[in-house]
Amino acid sequence: MQPPGPQLPPPLYAPSNGDFTFVSSAEAEDLSGSIASPDVKLNLGGGGGGGGEFMKDSTATTFLRQRGYGWLLEVEDDDPEDNKPLLEELDIDLKDIYYKIRCVLMPMPSLGFNRQVVRDNPDFWGPLAVVLFFSMISLYGQFKVVSWIITIWIFGSLTIFLLARVLGGEVAYGQVLGVIGYSLLPLIVIAPVLLVVGSFEVVSTLIKLFGVFWAAYSAASLLVGEEFKTKKPLLIYPIFLLYIYFLSLYTGV
Repeated sequence: MQPPGPQLPPPLYAPSNGDFTFVSSAEAEDLSGSIASPDVKLNLGGGGGGGGEFMKDSTATTFLRQRGYGWLLEVEDDDPEDNKPLLEELDIDLKDIYYKIRCVLMPMPSLGFNRQVVRDNPDFWGPLAVVLFFSMISLYGQFKVVSWIITIWIFGSLTIFLLARVLGGEVAYGQVLGVIGYSLLPLIVIAPVLLVVGSFEVVSTLIKLFGVFWAAYSAASLLVGEEFKTKKPLLIYPIFLLYIYFLSLYTGV
């Protein structure tokens, strides 16, 4: 008989059911057993028919994807660009338009306005609003005047632009269009005055001349720069004639 081997001391901690027990390699030869799978139930819906509805949805999704209609199930994320305010979407800056209106109505350099912003930062909606407003007050029951004023604004600005480029000026058509449109504001200002003093021919004529000179000066001081040198009258004169024609459309002369 072989003498008994050394006996191991009893474990200080008796593992309970479900705990792991570490054994030596000699004892591992006598170990055998099986691990029972846990009883897990997955509830995919709230209520008795939730699982069935999920299976139906899954089957319909698979069917659509197999037939090439998976794009119907795609959900697009909200684009922050689509949630912009309407004015920002149309690129309308009311503060900028208001500042440009003040620059045109008060063209004196001593007032301290940065008038070059009307030329250097042109916009479309401000001049269009001024031209449309001038057209509305020029109606007198003749709706043809509106189309004429808009036409003269577009093609008159094109004429000034071409003449300025021929004379060596560095100006864009959008800048001319904006300046000519904004500079109609003096004619809008004198319009209610002409309604009051219309019966006084001399006073009415003086106010008309004042309005035309005011509008022409506002536009010419922005468009006619130092690059024209001795050629300034060649550009100032057609601008002056353009506003005379605008005034004739208003008064019906």
